Amino acid sequence: MKRYPAYDPPEYVEWQTDPRLIDTFRAVIDRVPERARIVREMDDESLLALYRGLVRFRLHDIALKRWVKRGVISKAWLGTGEEAVTVGAVHALRRHAGGDVVAPMIRNAGACHEMGIPMADLLRAYLGTADGPARGRDLHVGDPARGVIAPVSMVGSVSAVVNGYALSFVRRAEDRVAMTWIGDGSTKTGEVHEALNFAAVSRLPVVFIIQNNQVALGTRLHQHHRAPDFSGWGSAYGMAMHSVDGNNVLDVYAAAVESVAACRAGRGPVMIVAETFRMGGHATHDEHEARGMLDPALFAAWGRRDPVGMYEEYLAGLGRPMLAGTDDLGEASSDPERWNRNLLEGIETSSVREVDVAEEEAVQSLEVAVPEAGPLEIGGCYA
Repeated sequence: MKRYPAYDPPEYVEWQTDPRLIDTFRAVIDRVPERARIVREMDDESLLALYRGLVRFRLHDIALKRWVKRGVISKAWLGTGEEAVTVGAVHALRRHAGGDVVAPMIRNAGACHEMGIPMADLLRAYLGTADGPARGRDLHVGDPARGVIAPVSMVGSVSAVVNGYALSFVRRAEDRVAMTWIGDGSTKTGEVHEALNFAAVSRLPVVFIIQNNQVALGTRLHQHHRAPDFSGWGSAYGMAMHSVDGNNVLDVYAAAVESVAACRAGRGPVMIVAETFRMGGHATHDEHEARGMLDPALFAAWGRRDPVGMYEEYLAGLGRPMLAGTDDLGEASSDPERWNRNLLEGIETSSVREVDVAEEEAVQSLEVAVPEAGPLEIGGCYA
């Protein structure tokens, strides 16, 4: 994927393939037999859909950072470095009207476009235009028709809301699953603990993803968490738990497939603990402070494990040509790596075009869709 010096973390701008890390990427997938089987059975369209989701998520964040530097918006909350935790998980769901539901945090914007919310609408949400998902109310994006529950500023509170959805699925005998993400910082809120316990004792079809990006605002994990990690949380609440490499989209995806299947079979809820790292500050306004506060070695180590770059190299090095038709089989088989890289480049090019068009559409809304003063009517109620 192309790197953008003005917007990407410096570790990504200078990113180069490390064969040892690619070997580790493959080994992580193979360490759990059931996950390895799930990955082996993925078709090329599914593998490439994950890549497209990662790229679009990264480009979405780059567009927002570009707006910050241009003064279009004051700041943005980005998921740079954590894309695999979102994209891998959401692809395990039924993403259609009347299907499964997700409740993303603001850093899980990738869940929104992978569930079908147009990219232009995601960008309009930051601009607060009347034609955005919240009709100018704020930047917390949701769309119930597409199965996306909007997050709230009280981080962690949406966990209880997700339980409500899941409970309704059970009572209506609907074959549906709910999924939400919980940051390592928000694990310290009372509502999260109540939600986890209620889901467990009620056997609700919910997948809770603990997204441990190592820092809550400016507080390191060891400063607010006595245990070394979250490995004991599943047994503490009496629910199944999977630990995943949060920078390996296939590991996340396979664990999510297992978790969703357990929920559909009535064995939910399930917890996924994903280890990852936020390659910036709490938001764009404090990136400099974050780099001054945290050990540079952290950024260096996690920067080498860029989830987009790692997955791109994995696909390029599959050893077989992807999506090669009969007419192209000779050319593709002679140099499968080049064939795959051209395929990935095409996906990136189309994704860049998609985000560029969405950005133009969103900016145009500033001129033609200014919110009107007064109460906002939502579904017959006023807010």
